[in-house]
Order: sequence, then structure tokens, then C-alpha cells
Amino acid sequence: MFAYYAQLGFRSLKRNPVLTALMIVVIAVGVAAAMTCYAVFRATSGDPIPQKSSQLFIAQIDNYGPDPDDPSGEPLPWITWRDATALYQAHKAPRQTALYPVGGSVVFDRPGQLAWPVRGYAVQTDMFPMFDVQFLYGGPWSSADDQAEARVVVISQDLNDRVFDGANSVGREINLDGTLFRVVGVSRRWTARPRFFDLDAENGFGDMGDMYMPFGRAITDGRWPDGGNVCNRSYQPGWQNFVHSECVFISFWAELPDAASAAAYRQYLVDYSNAQNRSGRFHWEPNVRLRDVMSWLAYRQVVPLEARMGMVIAFAFLGICLINVVGLLLAKFMRRAGEIGVRRALGASRRAIYAQFLFEAGVVGLAGALLGVILTGVGTLCLGLVFSPVVADLARMSPALLGITIVVALASTLLAAFYPTWRASRVQPAWQLKAG
Repeated sequence: MFAYYAQLGFRSLKRNPVLTALMIVVIAVGVAAAMTCYAVFRATSGDPIPQKSSQLFIAQIDNYGPDPDDPSGEPLPWITWRDATALYQAHKAPRQTALYPVGGSVVFDRPGQLAWPVRGYAVQTDMFPMFDVQFLYGGPWSSADDQAEARVVVISQDLNDRVFDGANSVGREINLDGTLFRVVGVSRRWTARPRFFDLDAENGFGDMGDMYMPFGRAITDGRWPDGGNVCNRSYQPGWQNFVHSECVFISFWAELPDAASAAAYRQYLVDYSNAQNRSGRFHWEPNVRLRDVMSWLAYRQVVPLEARMGMVIAFAFLGICLINVVGLLLAKFMRRAGEIGVRRALGASRRAIYAQFLFEAGVVGLAGALLGVILTGVGTLCLGLVFSPVVADLARMSPALLGITIVVALASTLLAAFYPTWRASRVQPAWQLKAG
């Protein structure tokens, strides 16, 4: 029976090649537009560290007070060095790290070799197990190195390839801005898209950093933040004055294993803010936030607005395409009312008519899916014309996207075919025979 329906379906499609081709193109264009925009949205809105995103929290403390120009009342994304130091020393979380982005240059010993600019992060050693950083060679520095502000560094696999030709560089030295640092570890290539702990550089979709150095060492060396910072209050010039001012430039992350520990840590932030109030530093009620990774991404609205709008518009366009397919299928099927009437008169059931025409629509949907896959691939290659190169690079054609495209095309076509097929199955044979 299936072979018989296939024969009837293909014969019908060949009978009206222009109409068939038009339906295939309409389906393919609609599906490709929707899937291309979905690829961008999916790439920019995923969970960057799903195994731990509910356990990693960023702490925010309002050190500026109410702002009449900001009715939301939200504290800034960063905190001061003073607050970060206090939170770290209190050690209210099993793991915790202060963090801020730093820049520098690798100086080579080779004559004529230009210095290589690098970007990384000043962190505490807990950062590596907190963020599940994997190592190719060596590992993180010790807590003692944190306390001693040791001149140690973890470098990325890419930087290790450039400087040490991919060899095991643990124990060797690297020259950063004229100062030698001992390499203790080489991190494997890792991705967290978006880069939740630093959303201000390239909207959080850049690389994961070339090097990581102890937070205290970076502060002592006077490494200015290579990223977001706000100074709403004046301070005297100079690095030490900047660090000890109310300027905010540090992210503080804590790993809290369960809801109870998160609630306790939130209360600690309130208590800390109250203590600052009593000391005369703050003059307002505690205004703190403790957000896990996904809540943080939602608050920071990481997904580009054009990705959200593009997906809404694209799926609306797909809906319009399907409405047109409904009209085309209805016209095509009802033009064959006489044929349907004869088949019904010869004993074909409504179920048989339904199966025949649904199969025919499925063939159109499959052809549209194949063309849609090609157009989706072209669309993802052209995303750089609309989105930043970093975002465009994330939304590439993948086996998962290919499968979703085919499923969406088939499902959409079959959904569009339900009403025309139902109408075809309801044709009364007596009317058609009388008309004939």
C-alpha cells in the first residue's frame, strides 16, 4: 500500500512541476530563515557551564547608594577591592574568587621578535576548580602562592603553542611586560559561551583568556583592569588611590552547593552591608544581590536584541510561508476532486485518501527540508554581515542543527497539509460523478 501511495504521490507532483517547485521553495526559505535565526539564539542563550551553573553565584554590593537616574535600584555589576578583600577573607563559601580582566604583552628572547599582546584574568586559585578548568600540563597554583602573591601564571594552550611550541612548559618562565613569571599550568582549550564571568568584553563571546595570574600579584604590580570599571566618586591619581577608592572593577564569585548555603551567603552580604552602614561608609539600607549563572545572564541580557527580534520575525515569516503552503495545497488537492470522487466510488476509504495526500505533502516537505538545509548553511555563513564575528562564529551548521531543520520542515509541511488533506478526504463521490 505504501508503494502505491508513493506512486500516486510522485505522479501527482510531476503533473504540476511549477506548483510543486513553488511549494518546495516557500517551505525551504521559511525554514531556513527560522533555523538561521534559531542557530544564533541557541548559540547565545545556552547554559555556559550546565554542570555547575546552579552552584556558581556572583555577589553584588551597592556601594554608591540610591541613584535617582536608575529606578531599577540595581547595584553595579562589580565591587570594590575593599569589598572583594573582605568577602575573600571572611571565607563564607567553600570556594571563592575575586576576578578582574588584565592585559599585557609577552616579551620574547628572540632578536627581532615583537612582543605579543595577551589578555587574561587576575584570579584566586579556587577559580580553576570552580569553573572546571582542565589542564594539559601542570595545574593551578597553591593557596600559599595566593597568600605570597607569587609570580606564577597559568597560560592557555594557544599561548603555550606560540611561546613554547606546544611543549610542556611547567616550571619554565614567561616574560610578561618585562617581568618573569613561572608557568605552573597550561589550561586546555575550554569554552563557556557566553563567558559568564566576564560579559563586558565582546559581550561575553570572546576567548577564555591567554593567561591567569594571582589576584594579589596583579594588584601589587599595578595592573589596571582591562575591562569594565566605574568610578562615580573622585579619587587622587595613581594606582594605589584607585584601588583603595570606591571605584568598582572586580567580580566576586562564590561556589555554593545548595539552596541553604546560598541563603546563608545572601544573609552574610546583608550583614556585611549593615556593618558598612554602622561604620559610616554606607548611608542606605543594604542593597545586595546574589545571582547564579543563568540568573546573571538573564539580568545582563546577554542574548543580543537582534537575535531575539530576528528569531521572532523569522518564525513569523515561517508562519506566513506555511499559510501560503496551505493555500497552494488546498488549490492543488481540490483541483483533483474528480479523481478523488472516482476513487471513493471505487471503494477507497477516507483514510486511504487522507494517507495518499498526506504522503504527497510529506514528499514536498522532505524536498523543502533538503533545500532548507542548504539555505540554512548559506545563512549561517552570512551571519557575519549582521552579527559580530564572535557571535557569527558560534552559530555554525552542525549535525544537531541539520536534524532540527529537517524535522521542522517536515513537521511544518505536514501541519500545513492537515486542513487541505481533510478537505480532500471529505469530497462526496456522488457530487463529483454527477458533475462529470
